[in-house]
Amino acid sequence: MEQKVKRTKSPEQALRSLMNLCARSEKCSADALRLMKGWGVADSDARKVLQRLVAERFIDDSRYAAAFVREKINLSGWGGYKITAALKRKGIDGAIIAEAMAESGDVDMTERLMELLERKVRTTKAKSGADLRAKLFRYAAGQGYDFSTAKRCVERIVKVDEEW
Repeated sequence: MEQKVKRTKSPEQALRSLMNLCARSEKCSADALRLMKGWGVADSDARKVLQRLVAERFIDDSRYAAAFVREKINLSGWGGYKITAALKRKGIDGAIIAEAMAESGDVDMTERLMELLERKVRTTKAKSGADLRAKLFRYAAGQGYDFSTAKRCVERIVKVDEEW
């Protein structure tokens, strides 16, 4: 069986490739380093390439974090905990994460969670109100919403569902 040969790139090729990638979509520093490691670029060369990309504003972790937060809130319906954890896994600094989350403060997380739960309750099979509460609460927690917001929203949804 033939083994797949790993394609290596020189630092110049990696720079050009990353410039093309970053021109099409936001990337963070960790993404760039991970890609260069996969391309076989030496760590010292990868750091130089990354410094150039940052200097020429192809990569900006603050801009990346702000775009990531907007996307995950508006399109994926994620809560603050899940977004923060994902950005930490990407290697984004805590201060940058806090700033990006603060910029998204105009989005009402309670209303967003209510929309998600209203959609979820239609497809959830539950034996009782308590069972429904538990399933919706687990869903809200899995989406990254804090306890108090999840509890408030689940109680509102279950109350309406029981009245119906």
